[in-house]
Amino acid sequence: MIMRRPIRLNFFRYVLCTASLVGITGCGSPGGDASVAGYSNSREGMRFEIRLDHAALEGVAALGLETPITGRVFVVVSRDGEREPRQQIGVSGVPFWGRDVIGLTGGDTVTLASGDAEVRGFPIKEIADLPAGEYYVQAHLSVYTTFERADGHTVAMHLNSGAGQSLWRAPGNVHSASRRMTLNPTRSMTVELRLDTVIPPTEPLGDGGVLQQGNPQDTERVKFIKIRSETLSEFWGQPMYIGANVLLPEGYDEDVSVSYPVLYQQGHFPGPRAPLGFTEGREGRSAGFSEYWTSGEAPRMIAVSFRDANPYYDTSYSVNSANVGPYGDAIIEELIPYLEEHFRIIPEAWARFVSGGSTGGWEALAMQVFYPDEFGGAWGSCPDPVDFNYYQIVNVYEDDNAYTTSNDWHTIERPNARRYDGNIRSTVRQENYLELASGPNSRSGGQWAIWEAVFSPVGEDGYPRPIWDPVTGVIDHETAEYWRANYDIHAHLRANWETLGPKLDGKLHIAVGDMDSYYLDNAVYLLEEFLTSATGPRVEASVQYGRRKPHCWSGYSPTRPGEDMTTVEMVQIVADHFREHAPMGADLRWWSR
Repeated sequence: MIMRRPIRLNFFRYVLCTASLVGITGCGSPGGDASVAGYSNSREGMRFEIRLDHAALEGVAALGLETPITGRVFVVVSRDGEREPRQQIGVSGVPFWGRDVIGLTGGDTVTLASGDAEVRGFPIKEIADLPAGEYYVQAHLSVYTTFERADGHTVAMHLNSGAGQSLWRAPGNVHSASRRMTLNPTRSMTVELRLDTVIPPTEPLGDGGVLQQGNPQDTERVKFIKIRSETLSEFWGQPMYIGANVLLPEGYDEDVSVSYPVLYQQGHFPGPRAPLGFTEGREGRSAGFSEYWTSGEAPRMIAVSFRDANPYYDTSYSVNSANVGPYGDAIIEELIPYLEEHFRIIPEAWARFVSGGSTGGWEALAMQVFYPDEFGGAWGSCPDPVDFNYYQIVNVYEDDNAYTTSNDWHTIERPNARRYDGNIRSTVRQENYLELASGPNSRSGGQWAIWEAVFSPVGEDGYPRPIWDPVTGVIDHETAEYWRANYDIHAHLRANWETLGPKLDGKLHIAVGDMDSYYLDNAVYLLEEFLTSATGPRVEASVQYGRRKPHCWSGYSPTRPGEDMTTVEMVQIVADHFREHAPMGADLRWWSR
């Protein structure tokens, strides 16, 4: 458990305020308002004063999180009272503003006002620009933890607390009640809000337990594993945990002499959910699959999903990273061996298949490509960018600006997301500005932040070196070359094809819609062109494109022409793959079809 360290934090408060090691500036002297970073003396216009309750501070400490608090304080407003304002944040969501704080303790007040450079908002940058009217108003506090990393950098990040890495619902974060009131930024008015409610753990936190990766309870068929990773603990400078959700096949307990192959399902933080959408009570959207899995007709295998939320995001991307840490090694060298020791798993590469969609699609392909001797096949659906010539729709190698394209007379905003019919839902600038307001220094918990954290080198301040200026969008091509050399899957295959090609024969399977919502099909086209025309080793690989299919399309049915593949069919495809690639003499008693 992470212990309270007030004396140590006072020291770090001095260091951070003088050296700006965590990207937070404007610290004042101890006590009252002045103990909060960037206190504004302006009395003109509307401002928000947010006070942290003593009991809330004690609640944060009781969950093992660091106090006094370094973090980020927000105000969120909405015209809709159906849900709390903090639950309405998004690229097309309600206005909010945030600022970083240091050394926040019970009774302290944080001020958010227009004209303060420390305050950043989205979609309205300045509080003064909010239209006057009736609003539901709520304050929120995201709590950070101080990490003294093995690389010598000290950073303040949000430690995952059992709900993935959503700062708006993470256990241990604090919020106020939602209040309905009239706001008029043109008037001189002070809006007082009280941070008094600590978000509780998603599952009970037992004696000596930790919030990280959650604490879901085992069922008869689904087992939840959590282990301390020595590799990650050394990197982050304090205890770090990873976990797995394990779905057992029908008859697992009947014949203890049978061992099983494993389908590793990659993706976002699964929480207490079972892999493959299995529902214990055979209800809901996955009822058909759940009945199939338990029917005795399904090929028997074990399915595993990872719980590897980290200080940047709800999943690690399953590779080693200078900023996120050695999660690739932790999964390959610690978590999978632990699973193979504690469950009847065939501990051989041919019996390990990895799949996933979107983020999980990239992870599936990356694990197969970067760890070719550890896995026997991968199915990556609608994968995140596999070639950074199309980082969504930005070419980080050749474009000068991520947010716009331009010529002598015109500047055009780059789209970020589209509908299947081509209508634009958001721009690259909008989503990046959303994340910048949520948390600078790649601390938003969002998609662009984790890409930057995984792919970039460490910056001088200890945070990821930005691939582009977060305000202007100007691209840093030196950082882009680091990306190319280390994480561009297509570039990696090209550079290492003579040795990698033979190891990947028949193992790569990709599916993506040709109207992917985030333009991810463009990078797949480039990768497919290489796979089908590469000189040297010739390998079998499959790539499917779904006609007018958006994100996240996973492939066509192998038996129903023109229809989408189901989870049942995916399991059957994987089982066939296991059986076809099993070595001569392998025990195939797990096969039941």
